[in-house]
Amino acid sequence: MVAGQVVAPSNLLVKRSATWLVPTHPPRLILSFSAHDTAATSNADSGSPFSRFGRLKAHKVKTLLHRSKEQRRAVQDEEEDEYVPSRRSRSQVRRGWDIIPKFPPQTNSPTDTNFFSLKSFKQIGCTDYILQSLQKLSFTRPSHVQAIAFAPVFSGKTCVIADQSGSGKTLAYLAPIIQRIRQEELDGRSKSSSQAPRVLVLAPTAELASQVLDNCRSLSKSGVPFKSMVVTGGFKQRTQLENLQHGVDVLIATPGRFVFLINEGFLQLTNLRCAVLDEVDILFGDEDFEMALQCLINSSPVDTQYLFVTATLPKNVYSKLVEVFPDCEMIMGPGMHRVSSRLEEIVVDCSGEDRQEKTPDTAFLNKKDALLQLVEESPVPRTMVFCNKIETCRKVENSLKRFDRKGNRVQVLPFHAAMTQESRLASMEEFTRPPSKGVSQIMVCTDRASRGIDFAGVDHVMLFDFPRDPSEYVRRVGRTARGAKGVGKAFIFVVGKQVSLARKIMERNRKGHPLHDVPSAY
Repeated sequence: MVAGQVVAPSNLLVKRSATWLVPTHPPRLILSFSAHDTAATSNADSGSPFSRFGRLKAHKVKTLLHRSKEQRRAVQDEEEDEYVPSRRSRSQVRRGWDIIPKFPPQTNSPTDTNFFSLKSFKQIGCTDYILQSLQKLSFTRPSHVQAIAFAPVFSGKTCVIADQSGSGKTLAYLAPIIQRIRQEELDGRSKSSSQAPRVLVLAPTAELASQVLDNCRSLSKSGVPFKSMVVTGGFKQRTQLENLQHGVDVLIATPGRFVFLINEGFLQLTNLRCAVLDEVDILFGDEDFEMALQCLINSSPVDTQYLFVTATLPKNVYSKLVEVFPDCEMIMGPGMHRVSSRLEEIVVDCSGEDRQEKTPDTAFLNKKDALLQLVEESPVPRTMVFCNKIETCRKVENSLKRFDRKGNRVQVLPFHAAMTQESRLASMEEFTRPPSKGVSQIMVCTDRASRGIDFAGVDHVMLFDFPRDPSEYVRRVGRTARGAKGVGKAFIFVVGKQVSLARKIMERNRKGHPLHDVPSAY
């Protein structure tokens, strides 16, 4: 499959009026996804690559092209003469995907040379103990956002830190903050005390909070002594309160649990030096966040530093921030409003034929067939499948489990709000482990999994449902092709008007234009 192509499933023919590049060769057979063409194969079809599952077939699909009226007529005549239904081998079927790319990766280099800053960690101001810790963690050079954020964050300025997913924003704020509080401790200006942290990190989900805690512990274990802990729902409250009483430097919390601790008197902010609002655009949508922000501002010293971290910065969020914090400094990395240059984006059109009835059920069947075809044809170790609703997640999970009933080739891992926190964390932990040989791990999730969580080594991201908010597109596809060496593919399943909307989003991301004025798909 080639990047940026629009894959039109067999009963999902696409109008030829769309503006896409024209291949220099006539269209060929390509993989198709149809709600009505999934009959079981016969015994005579045992040689087919799909006969093992008895679901998927190859059919004639018209390529999405932009041609003149005369060219379209000529191609139609040619197709009618050439097309004779026949059994095709897997290699023959694959050649049908040979379409000129529209949204290929922007670089084919093994490493994204634009990811790193020209400066070293020492040049941006890291002390020897921070340098040693980073070296033990295999950080050799800072990313651009890490380099430009270090000095203002270390000096105590209130800042907005914004850059694309996977750019290293967590370390961009953790390294200078830890160096600052460590220096203040050595100078005798501040120290950790019971129930009074020096740094507070608010995160929208318990999973992101746990990931920030892992980063803190990695730094502390590699040579920078400081205490960190997380307080979220789903864990024993008594254990969290006991740890708070023993003193902590960095406290990571979700808004709801933070408000509870403040209201019950278990948490004091008199010693607070810095407050970090990670994924601040998501936090503004949290029902507990407004109260949490008010508690934070009212309970903290007037000289507290505030850091607002985000991969997307909608205008309404930015306006609220500068209204409350007018002296806020803007730190924007070069990847802001962009996807990774090593990401390959592929549109899968699941609209169906003109004569096919357009209902949510037929759309689901078309997308399900597309998903199963891709899982069969392009097996990779790790895939994330994003759905808009928990109900859809469960239907997709069941489809994948029926696809491989014995679980010998596909391991399905759910991740959504209907699960307990322990179950979600277990799925996360399993997803980060190397899969068994020949097994594809597929995490079926809602946007909860796109909110700042760093899953290493994700090969494919599939947007089974088109995101309700265009900015969610950036977060979802940002789960793959992360960092300087990450590569990946994003398959975007679209229906109807979502075809043109997906193209508009991709074009704006390539140009670095914000998505705030792109209309919603629903």
